[in-house]
Amino acid sequence: MGGIDSQVRSLSDTINRITLNLNSLKAEYARIIYSTYRNRSAYNRLMFLFSSHNFNQAYKRLKYLQQYTEYRKSQVKTISEAQRALAAKKLEFENQKSSKLTLKHSQEKERNALDNEKSQKDEKIKSLTSQEKKLLVKLRNNEVALNNLQDAIEALVASEIKKANEEVARKAALAAETERKTLAEAERKSKLKAEADKKLKAKSEPGLKAPEPIKSEPIARLEESRPLPVKAAPVRYNSMSVSAEDVALTGSFAGNRGRLPSPVDRGSVISSFGEHPHAEFQNIKIKNNGIDIISAPGAQAKVIFDGEVSSVLFIANLNYVVIVRHGDYLTVYSNLEAVTVKKGDKLKTRQSLGTISTAQGESKSRLHFELWQGTIVQNPSGWLNI
Repeated sequence: MGGIDSQVRSLSDTINRITLNLNSLKAEYARIIYSTYRNRSAYNRLMFLFSSHNFNQAYKRLKYLQQYTEYRKSQVKTISEAQRALAAKKLEFENQKSSKLTLKHSQEKERNALDNEKSQKDEKIKSLTSQEKKLLVKLRNNEVALNNLQDAIEALVASEIKKANEEVARKAALAAETERKTLAEAERKSKLKAEADKKLKAKSEPGLKAPEPIKSEPIARLEESRPLPVKAAPVRYNSMSVSAEDVALTGSFAGNRGRLPSPVDRGSVISSFGEHPHAEFQNIKIKNNGIDIISAPGAQAKVIFDGEVSSVLFIANLNYVVIVRHGDYLTVYSNLEAVTVKKGDKLKTRQSLGTISTAQGESKSRLHFELWQGTIVQNPSGWLNI
């Protein structure tokens, strides 16, 4: 803008100089024309020549008249050129002036656009700040809900492992007791047989002195006097399986790793496993023990493998939660607005568990899914065929 202003001022000065020069040329030309007009007749020119005192003077006067005529022509040409230059400079001045006005309008328009853009950005920042605060509150509430869910899962796993260990210990103790009683009974029978054999031998050989009767102790006392086998200590391990059916189900579930179906038909994963930045606010970190899957409103959550419902819970900000056991594995289906199963139900693959909740103001339903092997959380993406 400053450069154009400088050019406009320079052109204005140039136009003023050309105008002054043109006016001067016109004034001088007017005097020439006036003088020529006064001496316009050929008689006057001849008289001017013939009135010379000698030939040299006449020659000089002739040359003067010729030069004067040429000078008049040159003045006309100079004036014409000055007029053309003035017209060109005026045109250039008008163009520069027009450019200046156009640029000024453009800059004003750009300034207004920048002001509008700044205003919009300020509003956007204000809106984003407000959204970020709301999101942080929502994330904190969600974090509390997920921590409550994790505590519930860990408590359930610990309870199942404890029951499995107790059952294994009970079976081991029962087997030890059965073995002890079997050994005691075999020893009792052996002693009775020995006594019977001695009595029979005494009867068959009368000359022999009858043996003194063997003082037999009560069976219970005999069993107490015998060293008992050491009682088996309770078995402790990270497994919830006791029965052959549970063991087989564990192996079958693990054998289908990478081929298990999605818990939602036509769903899309929008939040992956582990810690990662939020999709909209990169400065906010999210820790996810599973994956989040969105689908159409009213979508059904479906069990990914045969199993048994271990628990149906309600957790604030996660709604209903269904936990299904597959031997040593657990699958967790959270954020259901309604459930169609109950604890203890035997389920088949792809059986519906309930309707996934759609949050107010949202256009998609959202399922939070987790997969655990005993006390160890797994990345579902490595197990599901999504």
